[in-house]
Amino acid sequence: MHLRNPREGYPKYNAQDSAGSFTKICDKLIDECVRDLDKTHELPVAEKKWLKKMLEYNTKGGKMNRGLMVVVSGEKIFESKGLPVDSDALTKLAVLGWCIEWLQAWLLIADDYMDDSQTRRGQPCWYKIDNVKQIAINDAFIVEMFVFRVLKRHFWAEPYYHQLVDLFMETTFQTETGQLLDLQCMNLGLDDFTEKRWELIVKYKTAFYSFYLPVALGMTVAGVDDRKAYDAAREPLIQMGIYFQAQDDFLDCFGTPEQIGKIGTDIQDKKCGWLFVKAYHSLASPEQKKYLDKHYGQCKVDSEEELAIRKMYKDLKLEDVYQKYEQQSYDGIMAMQPGVEAANLPWAVFDVFLKKVYKRSK
Repeated sequence: MHLRNPREGYPKYNAQDSAGSFTKICDKLIDECVRDLDKTHELPVAEKKWLKKMLEYNTKGGKMNRGLMVVVSGEKIFESKGLPVDSDALTKLAVLGWCIEWLQAWLLIADDYMDDSQTRRGQPCWYKIDNVKQIAINDAFIVEMFVFRVLKRHFWAEPYYHQLVDLFMETTFQTETGQLLDLQCMNLGLDDFTEKRWELIVKYKTAFYSFYLPVALGMTVAGVDDRKAYDAAREPLIQMGIYFQAQDDFLDCFGTPEQIGKIGTDIQDKKCGWLFVKAYHSLASPEQKKYLDKHYGQCKVDSEEELAIRKMYKDLKLEDVYQKYEQQSYDGIMAMQPGVEAANLPWAVFDVFLKKVYKRSK
């Protein structure tokens, strides 16, 4: 039985312009997801238009790092195994890359609503649009389901289809447990905001889906089936994810909205963040801790109290503490190279990731 290639009619993937080729695939996926919903789910024209607009608004405009890393990872692993890297192989990887981008999109739609965030990627959060509001929660669920519909459409006939589904299901659950750890901070005292809790939050909320998943998908498509190889890949990638989130927490305070594409709200939102954990448990004087007890999570962005906490972070020389942490993280990740290479994985995959995040400023 001859199976029709679901990517038939897709533009040829140009490895020399990976970002351009990758972007075009999002348009194809949006069209595929929405096009036949009037026939398959009796969806009226207005709702089809809504879904198309919602996907356009929420899945585009990011840096696409996670999605592009699926392509880069897969390509480098294919080459290391002596496998051909043709246009369809790259397009397959790109489709999986967009599945991660859409996974992130629905998580952010919900996250922004729960955190009462104002902006995302330089534009109002989806729920802040006048005719959206609470509909955003259902839209988030729909984007999540679109991820699994894309996986089914493009990979159901592949021998590794069930592995892909399992990876997305497990990673989604890991991310949601990380979100739970984060949200429960509203019910905890500041003494409970320990470095261990911060590490658990960022490991599960960010590191698995942003760092491990892109590489694991590339490995899966390339036919890597040795569990030890996945274990060897996971360790440095999770450490990169933890370091990445420390950067994010640092930039929330010390970066500008133009740099990071959003307004930093960690102090207002009572976030268990890297800066707070270091200040509260290691560096703050009794008077400064008393000020944090009174105002952390109890003040608005740019209020006198919030600006005072930002100044406190500067006075405590947290910028210097962060620079040392950054170097220690980098050295620790590099020390894992022999273990990765012993598992027959090209370190070049991990090196690309590290170069993207090391000393980033946005």
